[in-house]
Amino acid sequence: MDIILKQDVNNLGYKDDIVTVKPGYARNYLIPQGIAILASERNRKILAEELRQRAHKEEKVRNEALEKAKALEGLKLRIPAKAAATGKIFGSVNNIMIANAIKEATNLDVDRKQITLNDEAIKEVGEYKAKLRLHKDVQVEVDFEVFAE
Repeated sequence: MDIILKQDVNNLGYKDDIVTVKPGYARNYLIPQGIAILASERNRKILAEELRQRAHKEEKVRNEALEKAKALEGLKLRIPAKAAATGKIFGSVNNIMIANAIKEATNLDVDRKQITLNDEAIKEVGEYKAKLRLHKDVQVEVDFEVFAE
């Protein structure tokens, strides 16, 4: 069954993508939740017109994301954390701490929802990588080091 996504869905697609899913998933979850609509001929024409009108604005947003990516490329962050003598952190390092460190280092605002950590929870001192998805076409990796205060 073909549907049109009304918002980004992890591991499925981005807003305004036409994707094929199993009918039960579409009828029982995506459409009732307002995440997607049925990709009928009428809805496809409406989507095509909206995409044409939005193309210019989208290009501007994409260029801004590329500029941010260039500024963040090669950036090495240092994040302080309270840690025991063994190197184990009290608590963990999360997306909010990384977003704040980026703000301090480069004065760029990055939403915490755009940051994905390779490891679930960072609970030890060391060096790690985080992926930033600034736009659906623009992703950048940032290295960061967690050190004991």
